Amino acid sequence: MPKDNATSDIATIGHNNPPAEIDPIDAAIEPYGDAIAEAENWLDGKKVDTEDQMKAVDAVLKEIRTYATELGKAEKEAVGPLHKAWQGEKARWKPTLDDAERMKKGLASLVSDFKVKLAEEKARAERAERAEAERKRREAEGAARHADAGDIEAQREAAQKIEDAKAAQKTASAPAKDKPKGLRTVTRYALDDHRAALHDIAQNDRAAMTAFIEDYVRRNHRDRTIAGVRVWTEKEAY
Repeated sequence: MPKDNATSDIATIGHNNPPAEIDPIDAAIEPYGDAIAEAENWLDGKKVDTEDQMKAVDAVLKEIRTYATELGKAEKEAVGPLHKAWQGEKARWKPTLDDAERMKKGLASLVSDFKVKLAEEKARAERAERAEAERKRREAEGAARHADAGDIEAQREAAQKIEDAKAAQKTASAPAKDKPKGLRTVTRYALDDHRAALHDIAQNDRAAMTAFIEDYVRRNHRDRTIAGVRVWTEKEAY
């Protein structure tokens, strides 16, 4: 039976090669290719100095504004499902993570007071043992200095005191290795005098004060008069 070439060609077009998906960014850019090229032509660093040039730039700017709006819409359309999926997965994990955090804090609170008390007791014991070890060291050094080289018993006694001092030093170091685990040092504070703190910051950290002032003025200059700040209006293209 003769082969129908036309039918065969139609049947095989795209049979195993579906059309490639267009990148959403490329799809958003494509309708505005001419406007983008025209904008790039104008953006050569030279300022406009005639009304005709101004009108031409305004026309391009109008198209670019539309382009930017459509680009933003396309971005939201592409990112939206991903953001929703991320939010959903975060929400799915949150109760379990929060519960694990509650368990950590709860268990830590059960042992906190006892651990602090035990750590203080061990610290006191360590200080006492270190003081005793230091006493024995000094005693051993004194005995060694005063022991007559010709008195074997005095030499033996001094040597024994040195060994005892070394053993005491090791014993004194032991509590440090056996401190309660899971304790940390935290620094807390109370702000008792705002004015005093303000003066201290102004005197000792001028950079922080300057940054605060500049940020405060930026956020509030429209709402009220601030001493030392000039406010004016002027026109600019947008």
